[in-house]
Amino acid sequence: MKFQDIKAIVLVCLFATATFSNISAQTAPKFVNEFLNIGVGAQAHGMFGSVAASIDDVTSAYWNPAGLTKIEDPLQVAAMHASWFGGIANYDYFGAAKRMGSNSNPTVGALTVIRMGIDGIPNTLSLVGPDGSINYNNVTEFSTADYAVLVSIGKTLKNIDLSYGISAKVINRRIGPFGSAWGFGFDAGVQYETNGFKFGLMARDVTTTVNAWSFNISSENEAILLATGNDVPISSTEIALPKLVFAAAKSGESGSLSYTVEADLRLSSDGTQAGILSGDRIGLDPTFGVEVGYDQLAFLRFGLGNMQNIINEVNSANTKFSLQPNIGLGVHLGRLNIDYALTNIGSVAEALVSHIFSLKLNFQSSY
Repeated sequence: MKFQDIKAIVLVCLFATATFSNISAQTAPKFVNEFLNIGVGAQAHGMFGSVAASIDDVTSAYWNPAGLTKIEDPLQVAAMHASWFGGIANYDYFGAAKRMGSNSNPTVGALTVIRMGIDGIPNTLSLVGPDGSINYNNVTEFSTADYAVLVSIGKTLKNIDLSYGISAKVINRRIGPFGSAWGFGFDAGVQYETNGFKFGLMARDVTTTVNAWSFNISSENEAILLATGNDVPISSTEIALPKLVFAAAKSGESGSLSYTVEADLRLSSDGTQAGILSGDRIGLDPTFGVEVGYDQLAFLRFGLGNMQNIINEVNSANTKFSLQPNIGLGVHLGRLNIDYALTNIGSVAEALVSHIFSLKLNFQSSY
């Protein structure tokens, strides 16, 4: 084991422990960059995102960059599309991973692009003229969209089944012509495998991720906002606090059947208090996922998560426990993988109404 490899693992662990040791010093938790909590790949969604220990493809750049090292083909690409909120919002993902270096100790790099946006939003600020007249020709449309670009790298230590990875992410959020924000942060993770058991640790926003907002509101639009009782946005910053994911999985085979069972525990510090195990500043959110495969051709997946204690609107002293199931299917057709998941992420009603499709393609070496 090389010294630089040991140093990289130590840095990952230090980042994770140091950021959480300073959580008590943070003062204003914010829910920032929520679009990055949705996740990529229908395979992972079918297991409710319980993949931090077992993920082993190009989507590892998001779930745990250490899993990139499990990619065996020289190049792997993937894409996903999903519609949230009854088709109002669109979520799109593209990722590519490339093996580099020697086959005995490769380094795998990846590029991930994510967009979540709502298009065709009417801009009615100029609908009513100064004289009170209504002119629909003054109504224009704009889009609000969140973008993220992740550059990731994964590497495996020699003579030990331990991998580590890190992702640097650039975030751009736009609200039409009115305002935008830029952010930058890091994710890091490790995976370890022994005797069919897999363990993972994923640290998101390990150094916190800061979004700096700037707005360009004309004096005319500012006057309209004030006259209609709305707030005028001002330039500000948002801080995404660290989150940790602890994961354990068991994989095996029996004849033509294969299976993976994984449990993940998400430790957050953003002030979420709806989880079944949460405090004033710390939240613990467990998720569970199962994948059963037949002859490495067809896969059935099931997941449980979003476990919450919902407060009764009439009597706040009473709570009701709720959880969300996800299901998924996968088909492997040679170098092409087609995956589907049914989930109610983004749904207002308690029904499985959000459909997620993703494709993954492996490019084999020509020699």
